[in-house]
Amino acid sequence: MKTALSAVAVAAVLALAPLAGGTYAAADDSAQQQHSRFSAEDRAAFLDARIAALKAGLELNADQQKNWPPLELAMRDIAKERAARFAAWRERREGGDGQAGDDQAGDVNPIDRLTRASERLSARAADLQKLTAAAKPLYDSLDDGQKRRFAVLFHGSMGRGQWRHWRREG
Repeated sequence: MKTALSAVAVAAVLALAPLAGGTYAAADDSAQQQHSRFSAEDRAAFLDARIAALKAGLELNADQQKNWPPLELAMRDIAKERAARFAAWRERREGGDGQAGDDQAGDVNPIDRLTRASERLSARAADLQKLTAAAKPLYDSLDDGQKRRFAVLFHGSMGRGQWRHWRREG
C-alpha cells in the first residue's frame, strides 16, 4: 500500500514539475523586467541608500570623517557617468527613431565592436582608478573592524552590485 502511494506521489510530482518550473521562470522574468524599469529617481534613491549604509556601517570617528567626502563624491560621479553611458548605449541601440541600431544589424563590423568594447573597458578602468584614489585615504585610516565592514558594505554597494551590468553600456 505504501509503495503504491509513494509511486502515485512521485508520478504526481514529476507530472507537475514542468508547470512549477514554468511558474518560477515566469516570476524570475518579471523580476528582471521590473529591475530594468527602475527610473532615474529609483536608481538615485538606491545609490543614496547604499552610500548611507556604507557610512553608517563604518561608524567613522572625527578624523576619519575628513576622508569621507571625496569617496562619496567619487561614488556619485561614477554613478552619473555610468548612467550617461547607459543612456547613450540605449539611444544607439534603439537607433534614435525606434528602429534597431548598428548593434542589431547582422553585418556589424568586428573592428567597430572591438573599438566599442575597448572604450567601455577604458571608461570602467578610469572609474575604478578614480574610486580607488578616493577610497584609499579613508580605508587607510580605518581600524581592522571597520576594514572588515568596509569590505562587505563597499563590495555590495559598488563592487558586484554596481558594476554587474557594465557590459550593457555600449
